[in-house]
Amino acid sequence: MTLFRGSGVALITPFDSNGINYEKLEELIYWHIERKTDAIIICGTTGETPTMTKDEKKKIIKFTVDKVKGRIPVIAGTGSNNTKETVDLSKHAQKVGADGLLLVTPYYNKTTQRGLIQHYRFIADRVDIPIVLYNVPGRTGLNMLPETVAELAKHPNIQGLKEASGDISQVAEIGRLCPEDFDIYSGNDDQIVPILSLGGKGVISVVANILPEETHNLVISYLDGEVIKSRDLQLSLNGLINSLFIETNPIPIKEAMNILGMEVGEVRLPLVKMETINRNILIDNLEELGLSTGRE
Repeated sequence: MTLFRGSGVALITPFDSNGINYEKLEELIYWHIERKTDAIIICGTTGETPTMTKDEKKKIIKFTVDKVKGRIPVIAGTGSNNTKETVDLSKHAQKVGADGLLLVTPYYNKTTQRGLIQHYRFIADRVDIPIVLYNVPGRTGLNMLPETVAELAKHPNIQGLKEASGDISQVAEIGRLCPEDFDIYSGNDDQIVPILSLGGKGVISVVANILPEETHNLVISYLDGEVIKSRDLQLSLNGLINSLFIETNPIPIKEAMNILGMEVGEVRLPLVKMETINRNILIDNLEELGLSTGRE
């Protein structure tokens, strides 16, 4: 069963001086549903989960599920480098009604490929909702090999992969080794079309935080056979996408949202406000797409 086709937004977490700004979060959730976002990923990398407490994660997952009310899938990022803690948070997400789980490869302790298989199977045996694996070696220091993905794809609860290695040849090998009903999602906004061309079902996206409809259209156009339209959308967005990663995500996307008047608050330490020179590059790319930045 495919969790979603199209654009899943890796939603930012709006913070204020009191913690998570739930009023703003509710506003963002409704805005995304209205603007064709196909799924909401809460507590992902872009949501700054390394700076959140376990209680904050549990509360924000339940809040998001309650506000979405089944209109689109909610996928909860519950992965960590602590297998038992991942199970605990994953069970909570299932209990409060999340539609699926996004589980990043264990970071810092850098297990072996055999360890990855045991880690994911241990979790998958203890939940009953779909799991999307998340491979992002630039963050974790660990690359999940295609053969490992193929072995994990045999488990009935492991139904997809967010692939953010940046290695298109690796994506092709995953597509070759895994069954056709195993869903691959781009984890890099600048590689959506290449991954769709290899059988991908969509993207878990950063840029969708500000351009949800455009990101949805990019994917759905390709899936509907309008390849040239999809390609042109990809190329038109790539300048902005590049500037959204000119500093560590989610620093630039939060800055972009604030520039556009969305008032989502600042990043939490150890992340810091964007450098002025990079902020100006970001503004230039927003303006190239006709977005109003308030700059004279």
